[in-house]
Amino acid sequence: MGAVLSCIEGIFQAIGACLMGIVHAIGAIIMAIVDGIIAVFDIIVGCLTCQGCRGAGMRRRRHGTVSRV
Repeated sequence: MGAVLSCIEGIFQAIGACLMGIVHAIGAIIMAIVDGIIAVFDIIVGCLTCQGCRGAGMRRRRHGTVSRV
């Protein structure tokens, strides 16, 4: 009788571990999507506030046009 209960317990543990693996995988996928969306918004906000692509080009041009005599 103990062997049967042990076998059933092992089956339930395996099913539980499988379900938890699926939940963790879904959570990781959702986190990757959210992190990607946050990165895109960070780039957009950086460009709009002259900290990203536009700001770097303006700084380079400004330093390049200044000439000292």
